[in-house]
Order: sequence, then structure tokens, then C-alpha cells
Amino acid sequence: MTRVDYIRVPGRDWIADPEHPFETIEMRSPLMRLISRSRAAILDDLPVAFSLPKGQFQRQEIPLIPERVLREALVNALMHRNYRISGPVQVIRYSNRIEIRNPGHSLKPLEKLGEPGSKTRNPIIAAVLHDTMYAETKGSGIKVMRELMKSANLTPPAFDSDREKDEFAVTFLFHHLLDESDVRWLAQFKDANITDDEAKLLVFSREKGTINNAEGRDLTGLDTLTVSSILRRLRDLGLIQPHNRGSATFYTPTERLMNSKGMALFKNSIQTELPTIEESKPTIKPAIKEPIPTINPPLKSLECEFPEIPASLWKNIYELGKHTQPEGIKSVIFDLCGIRPFTAEELAKILNRNKGWVRTSYLRPMIREGRIEYVNPDHPRQQGQAYRAVKKG
Repeated sequence: MTRVDYIRVPGRDWIADPEHPFETIEMRSPLMRLISRSRAAILDDLPVAFSLPKGQFQRQEIPLIPERVLREALVNALMHRNYRISGPVQVIRYSNRIEIRNPGHSLKPLEKLGEPGSKTRNPIIAAVLHDTMYAETKGSGIKVMRELMKSANLTPPAFDSDREKDEFAVTFLFHHLLDESDVRWLAQFKDANITDDEAKLLVFSREKGTINNAEGRDLTGLDTLTVSSILRRLRDLGLIQPHNRGSATFYTPTERLMNSKGMALFKNSIQTELPTIEESKPTIKPAIKEPIPTINPPLKSLECEFPEIPASLWKNIYELGKHTQPEGIKSVIFDLCGIRPFTAEELAKILNRNKGWVRTSYLRPMIREGRIEYVNPDHPRQQGQAYRAVKKG
């Protein structure tokens, strides 16, 4: 299987159009020629940028992905692939990215990629590529790719190693890191208070269609636990959704993230509205009273669904505007949980807020403050967990 398949897919998704799924070039050659042929096939089809260096009269064409990066990735795929598996190396060229996939998972943990030292699956091939100066076999190739992409102000490469499929992949986006169009797109989500690191993960998941912890670490340089926390927050905001793959988890963008109207979707549903920036600010200022928007189902139907809530408390709930301070919402939650235990789903529905945001921004802080408590404290994450007010004295 000394073969490389160069596959050109229209659009961003694998075989999105069954009538025109892809175009492919199958390259079979001795290994040394195969590297050069594959590199030439990619560069011939790669989008280019133009520059006019100072003092020059002719413009220069520069590949969007640095040529050295592509060479390192190809050599890495052919040198470290598992030749016991009957499958070619695949170079998949989408409209917004290139993926290079080879049989055989990485022998080094993903978090160790780029560190000194190389584990070779095929020592004879590695020795030949080293002697012919294609590879250094010092573990420096990954670091070189990252540094060159960073120097070009491009999104860092994302690496994925799947032991179950026994496959390794690297993804290069034709995309500058948080360019002007991304900033405009992210502005639609300003009410969610997105951080810079969260923005990088959202843009990557939009472009590739998936995001996992390892890719998040490549994009941000953060550790595993911090990236996991960021992914969970984006999940709670309803922007990405989790999927299990063996012992690992990956995420795909939700319709809310991909919809061009951005946060407008959150404001059209009683169960999916997100708080505004003012809600999350620590400074105290008078609440701005705004008329309650028309929602479906009508608010009056909630009174029928929760008849135990008195009219005076419903009045306070209706007066919760878009810019209410957190303490005002906490006070209402305390009063509600003093009537009977309520779940996060019920509170979110009553308050016209996103469930994940209610849990993260109000319920957990109130538990730490000792104002409410779990009905079942031994299993805080159980399905249907309810909260009740802690009566002092």
C-alpha cells in the first residue's frame, strides 16, 4: 500500500453531494518519488496568496499553507504509518481545509507531540528518510509545523489519533487565526460572554465540523482539564453537542452555532435564551425594567403549570428584564425553592433562561453561598436533581 490518494471534495463535508462526491488522483510510486508526487499534487491545487516584496517588480505566489508544513506532514504520514494495514494515505482537500490521514495511531500520546524524541514504527524507512534529509527523526516535525503555521498567522494544525480505528490525522485550515470575518461572526454571540480561547474553539468547530480536547489543546495551548472545562461551558450554552467515541468524546456544532442569526435564536425560545453581558458583570447598578417579550407558550400558561407559585412571586418573575442583576435572579430562585424543590429545567423554564446558564451562574454559586442545597447531596449530578432553599435559624 505504498499509495497516496489525493481526494478533492466540493464543500466542507465528506460526500455532502452524492451526485458529485469527490475527484481523486491515486498515486503509486516508490516511496521516495511518492513524497515528491504527492507534494506537487497538493501545491498545484492549493489556493495561493499574492505578495510584492519590497524592491521587486513581479508579484510572488505564496501557498496558503506553507510548503514546508505540507512536506513535514506528508513525510510524517508515510514514515510513521502502519504498513500492515491495507489502506492508502489519504490527502483530503475540502473547500476550507486539508486533512492528511494515515493508517496507524500515534505511538506518542497526543499531549507529547512536538516534544524531543521520536518513536518510529518503521525504523528502516525512518533511517532512509533521515539519510536522504527528508526527516530528522528527532521529534521536531510537529513543532516545525506548529511554528510555521503560527508565523503565517494561520490556525494551528490539529492532530487526532484514534486507537480504535488505528488512524492518525492532521488538519490544516485555509484560515487566518480569528480574522476580521470571524470577529464579525463572533459578535453575534456577545451575549454569551465568549472568551478568546472559546472563540478559537468555536471557529475551528464551525470550519471542520468537529472539535475534541486534543484539538482544543493545539488551538489554545491550554492543559487537558482547562480545555474540558471550556468545552463543557460551550456545551451548556447550547453551541456544541457531545458524542462518544470509545473512551473519548468529541463535539459537533449545533444548529444554533451554525445559524447565521447567531444569538437571535436564543431570544426566540423560553428555554433557550441566554443572559446578556450586563447580567454577568460584577458591578451593581439599578436594574433596567423592560417589557417582557412575546414568547411561546404564553407566560400565563406557566401559572397553570406551576399553580403553587403565588401571584406576588409571579409579579417579580415577570419583572425580570433582560438586564436584571444576578442578585435579583438569585433572590427569585431562593423564593421559588422555598416553596418546594425545583429542578434546573423547571427554574430555567420559569425564569426564561438557558438551563446550563441557570445552573452555572446561579444554582452552583448559591449552593456555595449556602442559600440553597441539593435534595440528594450524595449524587449532585443525578438526572432530575432538585434544589431547595436553606432556611436560616
